[in-house]
Amino acid sequence: FDCDREELLGSMQEHGIGGIINVGASMEGVFASQELADKYPFIYAGVGIHPDYVGSLNEEKLRMLAELCKKPKTVVVGEIGLDYYWDKEAHDIQKRWFIEQLKMAQEAELPVNIHSRDAAKDTLDIAKEEHLAEIGGVVHCFSYTEEMAREYLNMGMYLGIGGVLTYKNARVLKEVLETDSPYLTPVPNRGKRNSSLNLPYVVMAIAEIKGITTAEVEDITWENAMKLYRMAE
Repeated sequence: FDCDREELLGSMQEHGIGGIINVGASMEGVFASQELADKYPFIYAGVGIHPDYVGSLNEEKLRMLAELCKKPKTVVVGEIGLDYYWDKEAHDIQKRWFIEQLKMAQEAELPVNIHSRDAAKDTLDIAKEEHLAEIGGVVHCFSYTEEMAREYLNMGMYLGIGGVLTYKNARVLKEVLETDSPYLTPVPNRGKRNSSLNLPYVVMAIAEIKGITTAEVEDITWENAMKLYRMAE
């Protein structure tokens, strides 16, 4: 987005995007999210290190993240979790920092944004051991079974369903609307860069599957987001 970030963000609200929560991945990304939140009134920040980058974490950096959690426009700890697909970091290291960041979220009284890829059992086991039900949050880009979905819903979690929903081979578990910008662009723009401007395609897909209007989808998902991130209207 370096070539047109300001132009793109400047077009969001005129296209009906009421708010954006930009989550962290690396330390650099966390600080960039904070800068965006400071600059744009409709952007909020996530603080967290993605499992692909946790090898760079240490206690000092964790304390820095904990301090950023106190900022008024930090609304979630994420994107945190486990990724055994890319396997960029050892599983024990991923688990350690997933647990540490869950504890950080609990201390900060913030919900979490969980990344889990090819790590269903370990993610769920840690979620239960660390009392995820007391923290709350969303399982980002949910791609597991209906049974696994029920486990998380029983904890009071939300399921993040984005552009994948529009693919022909999509599993249709739908509760929350999200993008995985710049990835997972919905049909008909699949293969191109993704952004929140593509959310209407996800809204239409959910409306069709649920048998409700797009306006109802927008209202419900907005209400879910306000509740999830504990944000005032």
